[in-house]
Amino acid sequence: MDRRAFLAAGGAGLAAALAGCTATGSLFETTNSREPPLVEPRPAGVYVPTHSESMGMVGTASAGDLRVSLSYSYPHRFWTVEREDGAFVARQVAIEADDAVHLMATPFDPETGRVVPDTGLSVEVYRDDSLVTQEVIYRMLSQRMGFHYGANFPLDGDGTYEVRVAVGGASLRRTGAFEGRFGDPGTARVAFEYSERDRNDLPYELLPDRQGAAGALSPMEMGMGMGGDSTDGNGSSSTGGTSGMAMPVGRAPDLPGDALGRGAVDDAVLVAARVDADRFGPDPYLAVSARTPYNRFVVPRMGLSARVADAGFAGDLAPALDPDLGFHYGASVPDLAADATVEATVEAPSTAARHEGYETAFLETGTVTLERS
Repeated sequence: MDRRAFLAAGGAGLAAALAGCTATGSLFETTNSREPPLVEPRPAGVYVPTHSESMGMVGTASAGDLRVSLSYSYPHRFWTVEREDGAFVARQVAIEADDAVHLMATPFDPETGRVVPDTGLSVEVYRDDSLVTQEVIYRMLSQRMGFHYGANFPLDGDGTYEVRVAVGGASLRRTGAFEGRFGDPGTARVAFEYSERDRNDLPYELLPDRQGAAGALSPMEMGMGMGGDSTDGNGSSSTGGTSGMAMPVGRAPDLPGDALGRGAVDDAVLVAARVDADRFGPDPYLAVSARTPYNRFVVPRMGLSARVADAGFAGDLAPALDPDLGFHYGASVPDLAADATVEATVEAPSTAARHEGYETAFLETGTVTLERS
């Protein structure tokens, strides 16, 4: 059953009526959704959502050069970003009556833990070799789960499933040790022992005193190597050979090189640095990291440009992935000085989907002069 066309159409979210403020345990036995009504009015920026919930780790498996972690939680309302009448708007995606879980897949480099946020993913769920559901899933930002690819999925009751995550080749520039890697597609296969009771027992907390305030929840830092056995695209068995390493949530690193300042456009924080390294060519390299406030998650799928008057540069910044810089936007800039003044422009906001707390941010374009602290 391919539900992508339906999900992309959006629609009103399913708001569950809540009595009281239960912190953990099973709030509902008759519905798969635990979503309380949204904050009204919602702030225009990153805010603390109505509730906090945990996720269950399923497992990890290899897909070509990448490792893929798979986790799940309750079905979530989320928002896709669409262009409408010249503006970018967030459209809520409905939770369907048969949705059982929100599946989250995160592709990353197993050596550095760097998340690869610019590759297409699709998911097929099988039971006894029969296809239960399939879908191309969305790039997403979540305060608790960080950057991931996710969507809501129906399941056919308790039991053992096989989740096949097809990872497309990365289309962005890769530099340093990442050059020539992540370009080939692969498929990760992960066994998922699903129990509705286990899902309902995932910790959950309402936040009546914090919801709507400027800020963000802390992300979950889960260890990998947990959950069921998994297999790589060639059918070989594994149990997540990165045991002891926290599951990547897509945090942007501190940038090496000369700091050129920071600023923000509609809560998207832009941090710039000048980097001299052979892998970027003979000229200095201008790197701009776009990240969320508070949790520093990478913000992909933006259109960014920069202007450096003293260097005579004005141009686009291309998305790139580097072991030291992580995911960023960059360009070689001859004559870029260590004390240069950089103007950064969001030409197009991020089209990544968002969980609650991010859906009213990162939607505007604009220019900011980056300031040194």
